[in-house]
Amino acid sequence: MADQITGSEQAIEQAIQRARDAVAHEAWADAYAVLRDLDPEQLSPDDLAGLADAAWWTSRVEESTAARTKAYSGYVAAGAGRQAGFMAWMLFYEYHLASRTAAAAGWLRRARQHLGSEPECVEQCYLAWVEAEEAQQRGAFDDAMSSARRMADIARRCGSPDLLAMSAQAQASVLMDQGRIAGGLALLDDAMCSAMAGELSSFFTGWIYCLGLQQCMASADLGRAVEWTDAAMAWCASMPEENNFRGLCRVHRVEVLELSGDWPRAATEAVLTCEELLPYEARMAAEAFYLTGGIQRRRGELAAAEAAYERAHELGRDPQPGLALLRLAQGKADSSAAALRLALAAENGGGPGRLERCRLLAAQVEVSLAVGQLDQARTAADELDSTARDWQQRRESESTVLHAIAAAAGGAVAFADRDLEGALPLLRRALSLWLELGVPYEAAQVRMTLASADRAAGDDEGARLELRAAQAVFERLGAVPDARRAAALLSAGHDRLPGELTGRETQVLRLVAAGRTNRSIASELVISEHTVARHLNNIFAKLGVSSRAAATAYAFTHGLA
Repeated sequence: MADQITGSEQAIEQAIQRARDAVAHEAWADAYAVLRDLDPEQLSPDDLAGLADAAWWTSRVEESTAARTKAYSGYVAAGAGRQAGFMAWMLFYEYHLASRTAAAAGWLRRARQHLGSEPECVEQCYLAWVEAEEAQQRGAFDDAMSSARRMADIARRCGSPDLLAMSAQAQASVLMDQGRIAGGLALLDDAMCSAMAGELSSFFTGWIYCLGLQQCMASADLGRAVEWTDAAMAWCASMPEENNFRGLCRVHRVEVLELSGDWPRAATEAVLTCEELLPYEARMAAEAFYLTGGIQRRRGELAAAEAAYERAHELGRDPQPGLALLRLAQGKADSSAAALRLALAAENGGGPGRLERCRLLAAQVEVSLAVGQLDQARTAADELDSTARDWQQRRESESTVLHAIAAAAGGAVAFADRDLEGALPLLRRALSLWLELGVPYEAAQVRMTLASADRAAGDDEGARLELRAAQAVFERLGAVPDARRAAALLSAGHDRLPGELTGRETQVLRLVAAGRTNRSIASELVISEHTVARHLNNIFAKLGVSSRAAATAYAFTHGLA
């Protein structure tokens, strides 16, 4: 009997040793497979912490939290204050990510209790980091920077490259939130280089990539986002297939692919992202659904796009401005305009929300021009221009996504206002920026407006060149409605006369030029709003214009108003 017990104990010890070796080599799936089958009472606090890490890396978040809680209790019982404090902080972080704020707050208090009385140790970096984030959230930037630098000092003295890199990221976040974008990006580059060079542990490598990519996109730096996303995904490919960082980084990969025009890969990656992040990272999964909706909307798959936007909304992501643009495509311009007004009223535009507000404003320009509200479109375009000028000083660059958005909006409004001298330089600037940034769909959209402006200026050859270039891009992307519109304009020829409109189309155009809404036109002509929208689509195609305001300009130019 004694020999049997000894043999059993030896088998357990051998299993634990195999698991420890797997943890040391970050073979997380192997470590999890061994540790999950052992009685927790047979495991030391360190082994339980290893089980928690192995469960986390293999996307078993609830099991990770349970094992980490047991590890915490074991460290407390052993009087290991530093280790207990670190486990408490990790539990705070996991509950914080899960939006369980009460539990997160409780574990943070415990972490502070354990670590506050300890001599200086590397674990205190985590407390300084939280203090930096808390101060940053309340706008106390000097306090936030002081805490982030204290984190760096502790990490340096304690010899932790992981937390030193994270302190650089924390300082970058504070600077960027203050609007000191260039300085923040410089620090961010340093932290990201540490990750790419393999100087950090796997956990911190993934952490730096995820946070850094978020900040790249928030700062409208598409170039950095492309570069770092490629590096992040290459790193993810070397890690366990189920690791959580893969899904988090992939969200940004989807956004980069969507902007770059690789819509098939973006859609495929979005599906994988949702599978990887649900149900533990619902907010990030929501972003993938939103991006999917945008691709489907541009492809003309309107029902699928609506479902994607609804799913994003269910998971906590505001579906604007994508949903408003979908409503416009569905002929529901009034609903679209109302939704954008509400979204803009709720969005203050500060800090990380700057790019999102600019996207809302760009959508408002498009929708306002579609419903003939030129003053509202001009107000939105003016705010975009002001934001771009301010961003130029903060970012020390005039070639960002924000500048392209602002130039395109300003050009569209100037053209709608029949100011060709103002419109053409802005539209050409927008086209140049979108091409430089590698964003083909937006470049093609600008070409459509530029073609109308060229034609109005008498440059029919220039208009045809822009339309052909736009059509080629739309066809390559699979943007079916836009490709059909470009093809219709090209096949119509460049000498289209006003008389080629039908009588009903001429009536509708005159009422549009008078500033009437679709509802008002439908009432006067005793037809449905849907029929009005159909007439407008035909008018746009025949006249070679891309907006209601441009059709109005055409009507005045050709004596139809």
